[in-house]
Amino acid sequence: MSVTVKSAKEIEYMREAGRLLEIVHDELAKMIKPGISTLDIDREGEKMIRSFGCVPNFLNYNGYPASICVSVNDEVVHGIPKKNRILKEGDIVSLDAGLIYHGFHSDAARTHGVGRISPEAQKLIDVTRESFFKGIEFARADHHLHEISSAIGNYAESFGYGVVRDMVGHGIGKALHEDPQIPNFPQKRRGIRLVPGMTLAIEPMIDAGTYEIEWLDDDWTVVTADGSLSAHYENTILITDGAPEILTLSK
Repeated sequence: MSVTVKSAKEIEYMREAGRLLEIVHDELAKMIKPGISTLDIDREGEKMIRSFGCVPNFLNYNGYPASICVSVNDEVVHGIPKKNRILKEGDIVSLDAGLIYHGFHSDAARTHGVGRISPEAQKLIDVTRESFFKGIEFARADHHLHEISSAIGNYAESFGYGVVRDMVGHGIGKALHEDPQIPNFPQKRRGIRLVPGMTLAIEPMIDAGTYEIEWLDDDWTVVTADGSLSAHYENTILITDGAPEILTLSK
């Protein structure tokens, strides 16, 4: 395993990549309402990313055909935007996006309710987001990577939710996916020791039911095995000498 530690200049590029991606997410959130298509979201996201002089890092990544992963209800991740997939009142939708700025990647995901959603769906979204923050309490120099994993998983599972096992967070930098892999559930080993300058994409994927998942025939879209709702929350973070810096979230 080779985990990169970023230089001061590289961190500045990653800060800007994160700042711009936060703007993309904030603007896309305003679009979420019944009647729009998932392709509408993708097109607007790509347009914004390119308007910043950046490149959408998901587009054509290993053949993925869009710039924004748009996953609805029981879709965990990697939903492919389509013009005939129309959001309806009560749906939940996860947007996973990233961009490249001066050769450096950012990656973040948010789950939104469409119109008025059930209390159960809102709770899943809220717990998934909060599990991220429980995890990054341990994203500090001299802590170990899997302390993050345990904190995320233990918190989410305390609500009876399923924590996806087959998909994990990751390092990030000059490549979208770098070492280390970052599970969202407890591990038998402590994992690597964290040091300042590491940049990580922490991304809980939490299901209302089973943690088991399946792939659809498009070979991309991941769904819950039991059809239950799934939520996704992700930020790119920087390990510092103190509290972690969230590069894709400023407020």
